[in-house]
Order: sequence, then C-alpha cells, then structure tokens
Amino acid sequence: MQDAARTTMIHEFQASGFEVEIDDFGTGYSSLAYLQRFRAKQLKIDRFFTNGLDAHGEEGSAIVSAIIALAHSLKMEVVAEGVETTSQLEHLRSLGCDEVQGFLLGRPLPAAAFATLLKGRQRRREGGQTTAVE
Repeated sequence: MQDAARTTMIHEFQASGFEVEIDDFGTGYSSLAYLQRFRAKQLKIDRFFTNGLDAHGEEGSAIVSAIIALAHSLKMEVVAEGVETTSQLEHLRSLGCDEVQGFLLGRPLPAAAFATLLKGRQRRREGGQTTAVE
C-alpha cells in the first residue's frame, strides 16, 4: 500500500466499476489506513478476531463489535472469516455481522463436488424444498 503506482491502479479499477474488499482486516498489512484510502464495499474480519469471540470473552467481543460498527458506519458489508463454533455464529449474528464463512458452515470442496452440491440445491428449490443452511 506504500506503492503509489499500485494504489493508483486500485483506484482505476474502482473507476471502471470494480469493487474492493479488504481481506484479513485487523492483521498484517490490513489497517485502518485502507478504510481511508479506498472506498471498499466489504470488510472481512480476520479469523483471529472471530476466534477471539470464544477465546477472549468481553475483550474479543468488544473488538469485533467495534470493527462491525466502524464498517457499517462507512456503509460497508462485514464478513467474519473462520467461523468454527455455534457460539461464534450466534455472537456474530447478535453483533449484526452481515455474512460469515468457515468450517462450521462447510469445508472447502473440489470444483466437481461443489458443482454437484449446487445442482442438488437447485433441484430441491425447484421442488419447493429448502435446507436450513440456505
């Protein structure tokens, strides 16, 4: 992000209609400065903070709550990465997190298995059935 040419390139992508997501927010190179530099559509909370909901009690909850509130005040959607427990999912729902991803919801699949999964869901929808995950 210190590279001005790449920052300009990201702004050019945005001007062409592409949207920006900030991944792994709160760790590594992802920082508050990105929120000011780019008008991102979505912020993905790093799994470290999702894990903190179980591991760090009130402090973990306070940090995730603050990230969600900040993102929402900037009109960004929030995705929590690394959801692995029901308690994390329930906590994120109560905090107003927009989307979640993680092993609790499903494991990564090879492309062929994913295609089969989608076809099965489509058949169930056409038949008037839905599943709890949908």
